[in-house]
Amino acid sequence: MATPNFVILYVDSPERSGAFYASLLGSEPVETSQTFVMFVLDKGFKLGLWSRHTVEPAAAAAGGGGELVLAVENAPSVDATHSDWAKRGLKILQTPTDMDFGRTFVALDPDGHRLRVYWPNEAVGQ
Repeated sequence: MATPNFVILYVDSPERSGAFYASLLGSEPVETSQTFVMFVLDKGFKLGLWSRHTVEPAAAAAGGGGELVLAVENAPSVDATHSDWAKRGLKILQTPTDMDFGRTFVALDPDGHRLRVYWPNEAVGQ
C-alpha cells in the first residue's frame, strides 16, 4: 500500500507562503518558483505550496478545509509554540487546550490553512 508523504496546500502567493513556512519551520525550501515552493522535512515528509491561480485542474477549495498537524515533544512545547506563534502575529483559533487526544492549539497561515500543534496524551501515544 502507498504511504502518504507529501501534502500540497493551495496558496495565493507561493513566495509569501514560502517565506512564512521557512520562518515557522526553521527550514529552507528545496524548490522555489513563481508558482510552487517545496520543503522536505524530517523523515522525508514534503510540504508543497502551489499557486491556487495555476494549479491544474483548478482547485475549488480554499484554506481551512483541513489541517496541517505538527507534533511536538511534550505538553510544555505546545504552550511554548503557541506563545512563539502568537508573538509572530499568527491568528490563533484555539488557545492551548487539553482534549481527549492530548494538548493542542490551532492557528492559521496567511491563506487560512489550519495549523494544529499537539502533543498526544499517553493513552493515544504518538
